[in-house]
Amino acid sequence: MARSALILGIESSCDETAAAVVRSGEELLSSAVASQFSAHQPYGGVVPELAAREHLRAIAPIVRKALADAGTMLDQIDAIAVTQGPGLAGALLVGITYAKALAFAAEKPIIAVNHLEGHIHAVLLEERQRGNREIQFPLLALVVSGGHTHLYLAEMRGQGWTYENIGRTRDDAAGEAFDKVAKLLGLGYPGGPVIDMLSKHGNPLAVKFAPVQLKGKPRNISKKQPARSPDAYTFDFSYSGMKTSVLRYVETQGLKPGIEKRRAALATDPKPKLEQYLELCDKQTLDLIASFQRGLVDDLITKTLDAARECEAATLFVTGGVAANSELRSSFEGRSAREGVAVFFPSMKLSTDNAAMIAAAAYPKFLANDFAEEEFSAEAGLVLK
Repeated sequence: MARSALILGIESSCDETAAAVVRSGEELLSSAVASQFSAHQPYGGVVPELAAREHLRAIAPIVRKALADAGTMLDQIDAIAVTQGPGLAGALLVGITYAKALAFAAEKPIIAVNHLEGHIHAVLLEERQRGNREIQFPLLALVVSGGHTHLYLAEMRGQGWTYENIGRTRDDAAGEAFDKVAKLLGLGYPGGPVIDMLSKHGNPLAVKFAPVQLKGKPRNISKKQPARSPDAYTFDFSYSGMKTSVLRYVETQGLKPGIEKRRAALATDPKPKLEQYLELCDKQTLDLIASFQRGLVDDLITKTLDAARECEAATLFVTGGVAANSELRSSFEGRSAREGVAVFFPSMKLSTDNAAMIAAAAYPKFLANDFAEEEFSAEAGLVLK
């Protein structure tokens, strides 16, 4: 029988300091997040040393808030879960060190969680809250964010989960490509939400972005189908070429003066509104933005559905920060419906980094008594398996 458990989750892998309390992997009691947006915005991206320093400021207050919002005390918590990796080493260490101190002081077990597994369990957490306990397998998860673009075949074995990576980014992750293109076009940081907002005002067919087909050593992920040819395309992703295509378009179309004007104007306002962006973007720029987003979204969906078809997936999870993109959601829902595959997304608040997903992912480990050793530490390149 599954045991009821209150788990305090702590997340500090990048630029969000977060804590949450979740009961038994399915009841969200609190979720508190401290954003570092204003600290990193002047630099156009996350500065690792600055991120670690901001985590040090925020972690104690944010944990206190999560406990208070949940109406619980630390001594009522059954276990403390913390992100071990992947992520920024310095940022991860802040969360791990604080979690270890809490666990030692309160004499609670500590559970180390993979950040990517957390994103997958964000979907499971909310589906269970809705009463949906009949997830169909095989399950294919696309984890797509600023630092990751991965495809995992997920399987539940007993109380625990196993994962097989069948597709990964070979260079820029999707979210990273959004941010780099936004920076290139003088749109500020973070770039994903701005590009998503402005793409609705441009023609997505104006500029052609060819899909990137990558060859390699494909894995035969379905035992029911013949082995794939060594010359077959993989399910890997690559977005550096798409980013370079935007740069070449900017250079050949003479868009640099407009970009510099836009960058200077937006630098004076930390939170510009849509109207300000539209005043600073001509039709050609808006068309480029819309076309870039469409090309990237099409590539994500096409490769994911190709993989789903080959592994005969019954269910798709699409999760991570880029899962908040409105075009990705609407296009995925339409195309997966035509394929006869159910697709699930986390809510907007659980798409980006949060600690609720860490606490939820820790629950199967709690049931299995899979607790971390005292000497465990951050692993910036931790692999999910």
